[in-house]
Amino acid sequence: MSEELVLSVRHVTSGYREGGLFRRGACQEVLHDVTFDVRHGEILGLVGESGTGKSTLARTILGMVKPDEGEVVHYTKRPQMIFQDPYSSLNPAYTVGWIMEEPLRIYGKYGAAERRRRVRDMLERVELPEECLTARPAELSGGQRQRVSIAVALIQRPKFLIADEPVSALDVTIQAQILKLLKELRDELELSYLFISHDLNVVYQLCDRVLVMKEGRIVEQGTVDEIFDHPKADYTKQLLAAAE
Repeated sequence: MSEELVLSVRHVTSGYREGGLFRRGACQEVLHDVTFDVRHGEILGLVGESGTGKSTLARTILGMVKPDEGEVVHYTKRPQMIFQDPYSSLNPAYTVGWIMEEPLRIYGKYGAAERRRRVRDMLERVELPEECLTARPAELSGGQRQRVSIAVALIQRPKFLIADEPVSALDVTIQAQILKLLKELRDELELSYLFISHDLNVVYQLCDRVLVMKEGRIVEQGTVDEIFDHPKADYTKQLLAAAE
């Protein structure tokens, strides 16, 4: 892991405006003065209870929510997202081959033969057989669908991925396989991840550093060993005690 940055979040405060379509109501603040970096090649975990602002932070990084204060600086092209539920994020009407090729069609840079070559290459990287290309998402297992979701996120070769609870819907055996795949892809493709999870055991297995979020604030951050072995914040201690 290098000191080179892929993302810098500086003093970000953001939220949502109440009041329907024109959003003229009061601002419901969700994130408060959030500051952190993601380094090249690292897997940075983001933990905290449900409703604490983790998904809002992901949307802010992706540009879907505009910060009211502070800034988000990308040092690579915009990150791609791996979602919690691949069944709802993959279009059920199309085959896996079509779904994987669509981002390349939209990009418009590659001819049909090159698009198909890239799709097959990525399918191989996520360890799926070629016959999956003609299947629809409903015909795949949960683990296979999540592998397709990872392949779609990687098809344009980003260097930074946000993974929002990507294994929480999977059983323990499949979880382990997907975590192993994410680590291998990080090494092969020189990726960086922001890995969002409420499961501290998963974070301990996968991540290099950890951010602990409570009520929209980062209350503690450090290496996995620092956070798990020597937590400083009371909230971090509570999370660890609850995970035991």
